[in-house]
Amino acid sequence: MILPRLPAWATASLLIAIPPAFAQPSADPLVDPHADTLTIAVGGAYLPSYEGSDDYVATPAALIRGRVANIVFFTRGTTFFVDALPDGDDGGWDFEVGPVANLRLDRNSQIKDVQVKALGKIDKAFELGGWVGIAKTGVITSAYDNLSFRVSYLRDMGHVHDSYVITPSIEYGTPLSTTAYAGLALSADYVGKGYGRTYFGVTADGALASGLLAYAVSGSGFKTVRLSAFATKNLTGDLTHGLSIGAGLSYGRMLGKYADSPIVAQTGDADQWMGAAGLAYTF
Repeated sequence: MILPRLPAWATASLLIAIPPAFAQPSADPLVDPHADTLTIAVGGAYLPSYEGSDDYVATPAALIRGRVANIVFFTRGTTFFVDALPDGDDGGWDFEVGPVANLRLDRNSQIKDVQVKALGKIDKAFELGGWVGIAKTGVITSAYDNLSFRVSYLRDMGHVHDSYVITPSIEYGTPLSTTAYAGLALSADYVGKGYGRTYFGVTADGALASGLLAYAVSGSGFKTVRLSAFATKNLTGDLTHGLSIGAGLSYGRMLGKYADSPIVAQTGDADQWMGAAGLAYTF
């Protein structure tokens, strides 16, 4: 499910109300861990109006996660993942690989800062790529907790930033009971030179129009590191079905030459906070 406003960089704390399907405990021993399932979550997020901004906006948010014919798919913000490897019975290990697609909306709408708005909107970028990961269920606290390592690669299919984004991440989640789940996620974004030039550079014409300092971003590099916490509580059943309420909080830190950009250092903030809450239903 792709949303019209939510930036892809803000997805980490939106793991609300959708714990990994393979980590969901059940009070019923007859529940098939590989059965078809679908979870839909809707809610809202409060986040910077652009990446690096110190102005915050409220926006709707939604997520889906499902398994059909033992193939898992899920969204995070405007990014859609498919795990093309069927889940197996490998002693709690799950190897993941598949395609990923994203609609990047950074600096396209909801820009509140007058100077940054004067730089003009950036077109939506449609990105395609792939991801790989490995996850282990039954690691520390119980037979149902889950630790995962993933790396995704996205490439601009048009000529908006004509570059790439690589995102490594580590996630840990554990059920607190058959109705409650909590977790942490740590991720970073490594971006190509075209990305930095498009979203963080200020041309001479842009400086004249906005009053910001002219700024050139050269080369590639790590743009952001982000830590997120999330929790969910089922209201009508257990974590494998029914209605749940969830919330997440994320802190991100802009790095290096991206934090030094005038849209961050001069008129924004390198510290990036985001909160989200919503309801989810698992069928």
